Amino acid sequence: MGKKAKAIDSKRIERAVKEILLAVGEDPDREGLRDTPQRVGRMYAELLGGMREDPKVHLRSIFTENYDEIVVLRDIPFYSICEHHMMPFIGSAHVAYLPTGAVLGISKLARIVECFARRLHTQERLTYQIADFLMTHLETRGVAVVLEASHSCMTIRGIKKPGSEMVTSALRGIFRKDPKSRSEVLSLMHSGCR
Repeated sequence: MGKKAKAIDSKRIERAVKEILLAVGEDPDREGLRDTPQRVGRMYAELLGGMREDPKVHLRSIFTENYDEIVVLRDIPFYSICEHHMMPFIGSAHVAYLPTGAVLGISKLARIVECFARRLHTQERLTYQIADFLMTHLETRGVAVVLEASHSCMTIRGIKKPGSEMVTSALRGIFRKDPKSRSEVLSLMHSGCR
């Protein structure tokens, strides 16, 4: 994970937001905008809270289980902030692993996705970080992660193509090496999906 991120400097964000309001020709003292800098400071603390969270805390719920078939958790809602425009991308994560005698509590998979997502990101890096973390820290023969997301930096600005989704995948272990296992896990991840 690297070194621990510093705490959010809310006062600095507030000053920056006030400057942005002035730069776009607004009056930061106008009734509707008076509290906007504070709200934006709190918003960034919430949206980027994963920067100060160690995902390893979610590994405390590993249970010994004589189960050696694929485990899949589909349609995990997530949001993240694109580091290029600081706009949200929102979507669903599908996570699978092939255990070797230990399983992770189901809610912990969703918490790990959320922990990594609540940072400044690219979708590609987010996908790899989740997969690499699970492959490194779980007793598993393979991990597969697929993210599907709509990027507001593309849907409401720039090319303006609402409805488009970006799909990224990261396959580790047997799911990367063995074509039959890869096909099986991807089929399980997408059966029942839209």
